[in-house]
Amino acid sequence: MAKRDYYEILGVTKSSTADEIKKSYRKIAMEFHPDRNPGNKEAEEKFKEAAEAYEILSNPDKKAQYDRFGHAGMGNQGGFGGQGGPGGMRMEDIFSNFGDIFGNDMFGSMFGNQGGGGRRQGTRGANLRIKLKMDFTEIANGANKKIKVKKHIICQQCSGSGAKDRGGIQTCNTCHGSGQVRKVTSTFLGQMQTVTTCPTCSGEGSTITQKCANCKGEGRVYGEETLSLDIPAGVQDGMQLSMSGRGNAGERGGSPGDLLLLVEEEKHEFLTRHELDVVYQLHISFPEAVLGLQAEVPTIDGKAKIKIPAGTQSGKIFRLKGKGFPAFQSSYEKGDELIEVNVWSPQHLTHEERDMMEKLKNSPNFKPGPEARQEREERGFFDKIKDVFSS
Repeated sequence: MAKRDYYEILGVTKSSTADEIKKSYRKIAMEFHPDRNPGNKEAEEKFKEAAEAYEILSNPDKKAQYDRFGHAGMGNQGGFGGQGGPGGMRMEDIFSNFGDIFGNDMFGSMFGNQGGGGRRQGTRGANLRIKLKMDFTEIANGANKKIKVKKHIICQQCSGSGAKDRGGIQTCNTCHGSGQVRKVTSTFLGQMQTVTTCPTCSGEGSTITQKCANCKGEGRVYGEETLSLDIPAGVQDGMQLSMSGRGNAGERGGSPGDLLLLVEEEKHEFLTRHELDVVYQLHISFPEAVLGLQAEVPTIDGKAKIKIPAGTQSGKIFRLKGKGFPAFQSSYEKGDELIEVNVWSPQHLTHEERDMMEKLKNSPNFKPGPEARQEREERGFFDKIKDVFSS
């Protein structure tokens, strides 16, 4: 089943402001909140669907990526970095990431305040953005890239806790380990209970009394890590891929950030790219154009032979079907290789060669015939491509 448009899900447009997107999401989240719709699977799926849409549209980088490539360009970014779409997202992840939108107020209290400040573990790590260079072969076939990155990694001495040892952590005296503080106030409607994040432990439920000497209580250190990345075939220059949990380690056991990969397409020595197609400029001599030849041309994966018929005109385009790039996340769509013939004229001739050309110049077969005059004037390369695909 195809995914719905994120803007349609939230009832907003590309020009909507961040506040408008947030307001719309909050309205939908409150409408389909699981505590308002107990046992209603359809409402639960809509709640998750709205959360996934908001995760993308509330992030400027992901929103720009979605606006450019749609769902195909998101890779596994939807669902908090790739948890399998709305059906695979967990309620605790939604409440952990966006609980502030519908928590910490009377609504949060009415619905149990699952996201309004319950006990959480540490602070989430920041996303890590890197540029990833890929050549034509890697883009066409997909690739496994091993790269070294400098980032925050989990402190091995304290295993990410930030404490010297187990005795260096104690339960928070303010919230008694719950990570929340509750306050009851009297209103004209009666007593109203609100739940907020504990200000002493920031919702963690515990405090560190003896810090780890290696990480100074953060639970992480700055270091280097070698990452093995599986890049799918068909990516494009400027496309951004997101890999969940491969970014900076969080503080004191917090979840890691995501790794954002910006694809940079390396230039090919002979080929150029046009969408899913690759283009090669084949230069042949005047005699070869007249007599024809069997030419060898480079392709993404190696070389191929192509027959150039006798009498081929300069500017003629030949096609090698299926020798282009695959579409991103598609198992059937693939581009072609387009070969444009350019007849090369020598700039310097010997006396013998000049005499031969003078003789040929006056031959009727070497004078442009009616078919040449029927050619349209100065057609561009992409106009010729249309003829290739229409023939």
